[in-house]
Amino acid sequence: MSTIRRMALVTAAPLVLAAAGIAHPHGLSRSTAADWTQLHIALLPVFPLLAVGLLVPLWHRPRLGLAGFATVVAWAGAFVYAAFYTGLDAVAGIAAGTAVEHVGETASLGPVKRPLYDTGEALGQAGAYALIGAIAATAVALFPKHGVRVLPGTVVLFAAGWSFVDSHIFWPRGVWTMLGFALGFALLAWGTAVERPTGKTGVEEHRNESRR
Repeated sequence: MSTIRRMALVTAAPLVLAAAGIAHPHGLSRSTAADWTQLHIALLPVFPLLAVGLLVPLWHRPRLGLAGFATVVAWAGAFVYAAFYTGLDAVAGIAAGTAVEHVGETASLGPVKRPLYDTGEALGQAGAYALIGAIAATAVALFPKHGVRVLPGTVVLFAAGWSFVDSHIFWPRGVWTMLGFALGFALLAWGTAVERPTGKTGVEEHRNESRR
């Protein structure tokens, strides 16, 4: 896969989420409940795809050793993120929006929303922390093969990951968080496009030249 295609693939989900964050209602009320619900239904398959930015550079069969173990840990973290963050969208997004949309006109919205928000927030934070762990494991898995070229993307992804814990995609910080993920994934895709040259490779090339 070409570097441009890799970068397009890994940045697609965070860019879509950034655009959705601009349109995301700032709060859940009777007037915004329908939009709140429909937006979270539409984004339900998009949030898990954020992990594609880690899976693409790790797209190989893990070998024995630290790098292979870290690859499996990164895959597991990406899976936990996708599962638990989907839970946030389902509970605090779809369920809360549906409940508020159909609650009685005289009912207080606080007791309706608060338990769903609390549950959704716990699920979302578990997913976000799992994603941070997956980012760390990805860096460990890729460093032996690609060297310091993985560091710029990793640093940006760590910053975006910590922001993601409590920013979701709400404007403005959540949108900038998604743009940070897009930048970090692009840097990681660029940094892993070519393998780091090694001394062994140089010796082999010299031997090949001597045989000619």
